[in-house]
Amino acid sequence: MNRFSMQTKMTALIFFIIVFALFLAGLVVIKEFVESKEEDLRQRALVTSRTVAEMTEVSEKITGDEQKRQKINTIVDPIRIIHGADYVVVLDMEKIRLSHPVNAMIGTKSHGEDEGQAFAEHTYTDKAKGESGTVVRSLVPIINHHHEQVGVVISGYLLPTFSEVIQSLKKEIFIISLLILLFGGWGAWVLASHIKKQMFELEPDEIARLFVERTETFNAMHEAVIAIDKDEYITIFNDKAKTIMNIHDDVIGKLIYDVIPDTRLPEILQLNQPVYNKELQVRNLTILSNRVPIKVKGETVGAVAIFQDRTEVKKLAEELTGVKAFVSALRVQSHEYMNKLHTIAGLIQLGNNEKALEYVFDVSEQQEELTNFLHKNIKNESISGLLISKVSRGKELGITLTIDKHSYLETFPQHLDHHDFVIIIGNLIENAFDSYANSFQDEKEVYVSIEQTEDVLSILVEDNGCGMAKEEAKHIFEEGFSTKAKENRGIGLYLIHQIVQKGDGDIAIETEYGRGTAFTITFVL
Repeated sequence: MNRFSMQTKMTALIFFIIVFALFLAGLVVIKEFVESKEEDLRQRALVTSRTVAEMTEVSEKITGDEQKRQKINTIVDPIRIIHGADYVVVLDMEKIRLSHPVNAMIGTKSHGEDEGQAFAEHTYTDKAKGESGTVVRSLVPIINHHHEQVGVVISGYLLPTFSEVIQSLKKEIFIISLLILLFGGWGAWVLASHIKKQMFELEPDEIARLFVERTETFNAMHEAVIAIDKDEYITIFNDKAKTIMNIHDDVIGKLIYDVIPDTRLPEILQLNQPVYNKELQVRNLTILSNRVPIKVKGETVGAVAIFQDRTEVKKLAEELTGVKAFVSALRVQSHEYMNKLHTIAGLIQLGNNEKALEYVFDVSEQQEELTNFLHKNIKNESISGLLISKVSRGKELGITLTIDKHSYLETFPQHLDHHDFVIIIGNLIENAFDSYANSFQDEKEVYVSIEQTEDVLSILVEDNGCGMAKEEAKHIFEEGFSTKAKENRGIGLYLIHQIVQKGDGDIAIETEYGRGTAFTITFVL
């Protein structure tokens, strides 16, 4: 049996699609017709109900005696006939029917569950199913001249059935179907021929081979590759990306947000510009990413990200940074103890042995008190060591660093660890120290508080240094912005802001030029 050519198959397929599309289009047209008819009936129902509701005779007779109330139907029924409504019902505030096309229903109580809003002075339309079919209704409150609601008017119009719609459109359906089938068959053949040329006369097996080769090429790459189309659906997700992101399922064709909620790839579609060598936090991983828009004939059709996992490298760098910080702390402590030894030696040389001994006990007691407090209340050695080193550093600079005696830290917020808190607390304290560079305060004080409850963890670092102007405070979290005219500045607060965002926290700043600054960071646990 001879195999059909791709062009023949495509012609048959396209023709089938056209026929199927015609069927769907017919359904859409009928649906639009029904919706249009329904909207028209809604408007007619509203007009009918409002006409009755605004009649002074009706509003007056509702609150009148029984004889007057019985005349309401004779007023309303002609209006129903003129407007072509299936029914117009007037209800008093007790939901008693005062008009109805069926006389036997007059004087009975309505038990409709969807009429409550109308009795609260609301005008609206809805649909209800009855014995004769689906009815479009409008409910309009009746307001008397005292601006009080005295009842409700309900007008109903029966929607046409599907068969009635088809019957009314049969001529149009026949003509359109005939034209589409004639021109559709010819168009399918032309389109199939054009598609074959666009595919470089390649047969399906050749295209499949090229696709497999492309996929395996991406999988062979050492870097992770993720690509999306302009609608943010994944088109490429190679094996390296699955390994880094710990994904085992096939994700091609899925929305990128459903697979990686915190991805930053779709923003390239809006920027329409490449972003190179950007460090990002994705799925608790630190990645170095190059993200580039995919353009075809000048139009952006998607975006691709090529990235590497830098989590371990960053942790190693943070560890090295921590070691450097503690080396600096040891240097400060060594300098501090040399000063204390000189003081003790001087007192002994002066013969003030008791003073020297008292000084030794005083210094030892202060250090032991701080160490015991931090060991008891701060359940992380890195943070405790950092605070001890900063206290010593403050003394060296002539700054009193006070740690709130109610400070307590046991656990870290989700997505954060002690590395992040070393960066936050260390940079905030160093910024506080720097605030005295151009300050002539007699008493230089920095106050640190770390409070933790079952639900909240907060960090407060406050100083009485030089403070900032309001205009400066607006930009302090921007990368590279600094109030100090030095190189390599503007990084600390930017890093803090990045970490706070990663932990879903809030950061607040209170500052006054010449009076000081207070940073408050809050995390919900």
